[in-house]
Order: sequence, then C-alpha cells, then structure tokens
Amino acid sequence: MIKIGTALFEACEELERERGISKDVLIASLCDAMVAAYKKHMHVKEAANIEAILDEQTGEIGVFSTKLVVKEVEDPELQISLEEAQEIDDEVEIDDEVKIEVTPDQFGRIAAQSAKQVITQRIRDAERNNILNEFLEKKGTLTTGIIQRVENRNVIVNIGKTDAIMPQKEQIPREYYKPGNRIRVFVLNVKETNRLPQVIVSHAHAEIVRELFELEVPEIEDGIVEIKSISREAGFRTKIAVWSNDPEVDSVGACIGPRGSRIQTIVGELKNEKIDIVRWSPDPVEYIVNAISPARVVSVDIMTDDEETKDALVVVPDDQLSLAIGREGQNVRLAHRLTGWKIDIKSVSQMENEEASRVNNYDYDENVEDEERAVDSDEINEEIQEEMNQQAYDEEDMAAEEVEEETSEEE
Repeated sequence: MIKIGTALFEACEELERERGISKDVLIASLCDAMVAAYKKHMHVKEAANIEAILDEQTGEIGVFSTKLVVKEVEDPELQISLEEAQEIDDEVEIDDEVKIEVTPDQFGRIAAQSAKQVITQRIRDAERNNILNEFLEKKGTLTTGIIQRVENRNVIVNIGKTDAIMPQKEQIPREYYKPGNRIRVFVLNVKETNRLPQVIVSHAHAEIVRELFELEVPEIEDGIVEIKSISREAGFRTKIAVWSNDPEVDSVGACIGPRGSRIQTIVGELKNEKIDIVRWSPDPVEYIVNAISPARVVSVDIMTDDEETKDALVVVPDDQLSLAIGREGQNVRLAHRLTGWKIDIKSVSQMENEEASRVNNYDYDENVEDEERAVDSDEINEEIQEEMNQQAYDEEDMAAEEVEEETSEEE
C-alpha cells in the first residue's frame, strides 16, 4: 500500500465546494490512474481482475488482483489454490474470490505522474459536464452576467462558471458594452466542445422583453394576463400583444402600471427603447387595427380567406400614412411580425386615385368594345349587301338565258 495522507481528501473536498465536482469522482479517477499506471509498469494490456482500492481511514492506496479459489490452478493470473488463499484468509473456501495486493515496489513516483494526468483530465471532463448540464437547463431563460471584454466584435460575458459569447448580431445597435458592467442576457444556445461548453447569449432577443414583463407585472406571473406575441427591433422599438383572462382586469393597464411605473421600469432596463402595448384580439381586423397603433385606421380589408397567405389592406387617413408605416417601414414591419399578417397600408387619397383610375379604365374599355361592335356591324352589312348584289346578278343572268332560249325557239 502507498501512503498518500489526508491532503488528497482535503483537496477533493475543496474542489467539490468550489467547482461542484463530486469527491467520489476524484477518488474514482485516482483509482483508475493507479490501474493504468500498473498496466503500463507491468507491460500488461488486459487486466480485468486488477483494481485499485483506497482506504480513506488510513489514507493508503494499493493495487489488488482478484483471483478465484480453485483446487487445481490452471491460470495463475486469474486463479489461486485453496492452500495459498487460506494463508491470506483462513475462512476462504473453493469458488470464493480473494484480493491479493500486487502493488509494485518503487511504484509511488510512477503512480503519482499517471494520477496527475488522469485526475487533471477527469476534473476537466467533470467541470465541462457540470457546466453543460447547468446551462442546458438555463437555455431559453434570462440570466445576469458581467461584461469581461470585447473580442472581434463579440462581447464576452461572464455568467457564473463560464464565459459566454454575445455575437454582433445579438447586440443592440449603437450600444456601448463597457467591461465591468452588469448586463441581463438571454441564453440562446449551448454548444458542446472539447474544452468548456460554448454558451451563446443575446441582448437583443424578444424574450428578454417577455421576461422583464413577467418580473414587473404580477398579473402575468399569476396567469391573469397573457402575453400572446412579441415583435422587437432591439434598441428602437418593441410591440407586445397582451390578453386578459379576467374581464375585470385591463391587460394593457396592468402592463403599464399605476402612473406608468411598471412600463417605465422596463423601458429603463431596455435603455429607453420604445414599447407599444396593444390589446390582442381573436378578430384579425381588430387585432390589425390595434397593432398599427398609434396610427388611426379607416378600414381593414381581408384580401383572402387563405390561412397561409393572410393578406390585409389597411386604409389610413392621409395625415396618418407616415405614422402607420413608420420610419423606414418599422411600424408596419413590427405589426406584421406581431400579427402574422402581411399588411399593405394605403392612404384615403391613394385609394380614391386608384378607384378613379379603375373607373377611367372601365370607361375606356367600354368605348373600345362599342367601336369594335360598330366595326363588326359594318362588316356584317357589307357582307349582306354583297350577297344581295350577287343574288341580283344571278337573277339577271337567269333572265337573260331564258330570253335567249325563247328567241332560238321562234327562229
């Protein structure tokens, strides 16, 4: 047996407290390292009956070979005679198993080198698995981290046991990410790698808005108010559709809070990003009208009944057209994502011009048809006149032939 003392156990307990790596995992790693070192030292590839045993009370570890007690030994590596076995244990009988210590002399240094490599690798594996399992559970949730640095336009955020990566597309435009600042991020994905798991986080995801509303609005947490849909262009504007399951609770008012306290807290967390809270409705016309707000709507026409196409024409007053469309189409784009409907917005003047254009085209088409009918009538009249003339010619020819016949008979 090799004396290793109590320092190893103290180190295992410290690792378990700091990194969450089980003490049993480390002890098992040490035993596996001892077996591997023994095989290498003895130049043995296969040794299924070899194991390492650690005595926590004495702080000693050794390599043991398990052998079967038989009357006649056929394989000395796996079997032992009854007489030899009884020298180790007086009570042993045939077909029992005995453990014989086979720890080589001067084995401590070799075992220590092997144990160091194995334990280091096992610690890394255990740490990687712990982090992977922890953040797989956090995937799709909000967490708080500290900005570490910016590398190649990626923001590195420490979120506890590991550093997460925030790609440029998941950052809010024009926002400065200063190292040391705390930041609330959304865990997008967790990728397993050969080293520590790679965690991808987002500061621009729409679910961040959902989590903030759930934290600030008790009615949402209690299930009275339900968030039906969210569309967000991070750093600029967000639209959120809410619905109340209790007729006595106003869904929009609950989200705004007394004197706007709740919505102000959320807007402050999002660095003054504009938030439109709209009332969800099962009626698509009403839902689209709410989603286009703050612009006023004159009418909404559902262009098709096809559930997959979902086209709608929205007419707004002339002075509301730019507001309904929004800067660079932002308002209508967010309304489209919020409702799932393709929305075409036109002003009252545009609709009147299109209607007048359709009327003019209709009158023009009628005139063309009248002219075509007149031409067709003239052609028909000409054909009838030709037929009548031809018939007259035929009758004159027949009369002339009859006169010639009568003249010839008189002669």
